[in-house]
Amino acid sequence: MRAAVHTAANEPMRIEELADPHPRAGEIAIDVTSCGACHTDLHVLKGELPFPVPAVLGHEVAGVVSEVGPEVTGFSVGDRVVTSFIMPCGQCPQCARGNEEICEKFFAYNRGKGQLYDGETRLFRPGGEPVWMYSMGGLAERSVTPATAAYRVPDGVELADVASVGCSTMTAYGALRHAADVRVGDTVAVVAAGGVGSALIQLAGSFGASVVVAVDISEDKLANARTLGATHTVNSAEVDAPAAIREITGGRGVDVAFEALGGVPTFEAARDSVVEGGQVVVVGIAPRGTTGEFDLATIARRKLQIKGSYGAKPRRDMPVLLDLVARGLLRPQDAISRRYSFEQVQDAYDALRRGETVGRAVVDIG
Repeated sequence: MRAAVHTAANEPMRIEELADPHPRAGEIAIDVTSCGACHTDLHVLKGELPFPVPAVLGHEVAGVVSEVGPEVTGFSVGDRVVTSFIMPCGQCPQCARGNEEICEKFFAYNRGKGQLYDGETRLFRPGGEPVWMYSMGGLAERSVTPATAAYRVPDGVELADVASVGCSTMTAYGALRHAADVRVGDTVAVVAAGGVGSALIQLAGSFGASVVVAVDISEDKLANARTLGATHTVNSAEVDAPAAIREITGGRGVDVAFEALGGVPTFEAARDSVVEGGQVVVVGIAPRGTTGEFDLATIARRKLQIKGSYGAKPRRDMPVLLDLVARGLLRPQDAISRRYSFEQVQDAYDALRRGETVGRAVVDIG
């Protein structure tokens, strides 16, 4: 099969021929139709998140089941599926507590070493050299994943429309539902209107938010945010974002501010935009060593809540999201601004690096 292989920080991925991967116990193989281009992959490509090389990235996968491993029930060859970037083992103490988003095996094996849960990769160069996997290594013609990370796509839903559901949409849902528990009438700000930010904006209205303020430095992204449901937009390159948000909310500030990039300026804007007793939810993945400042006295006096949110609870939340898509209540395709061919995979990430991607970009592979 062909795969986009990452070999070194800040070097272009190159499409190589790898041996076809096959599933082992508890796993399935997927012929990949589409894979989203995610900012988290970009952190790895830039060397900001340590990961072994050579590796295949890509974790927003939509495709068709091509092989079912031993001990797998509920899937058949030919099933149309989408994956969650978090691959819960279902057995560790965190999974047993319902905290699948911080599955111990996922972080120890996959995020730490590029392996699946038997301590080995499924990807190899023709000569036998191992190639490591970031999640399921979806930037390839074929991908292997634990069956716990795959979900059937409802009839009538286009596969090409839902690749990003398993990462950006699921991440947004987890932040809204589990971290912030947004309620009807709440006011929210989304700082950085990229892929995850676009999903936060789109979903916030479904949760009943009465005010949704999108903050970004790009007028194109702000225009897109308005089409996705933002009630107000703020260009933080032109005005003081927290001051503008307080003006929008009658001097009050928002109940919840989501930081959706992983940067110091965006964190500071979110931190300074919330009302007393409000929540600052950090969703964006920052490069290691990035630090944000806050005054402990201010946190105590204003009773601020600063929370981290990583993904969601896949086996609970992915069926909910796919049902919303099937009923037309969630349209992830509206956040897709550009599609790339497999041969253009590096172009997709170069555009993401330059900040040109509005919403989500998808690489069509199959």
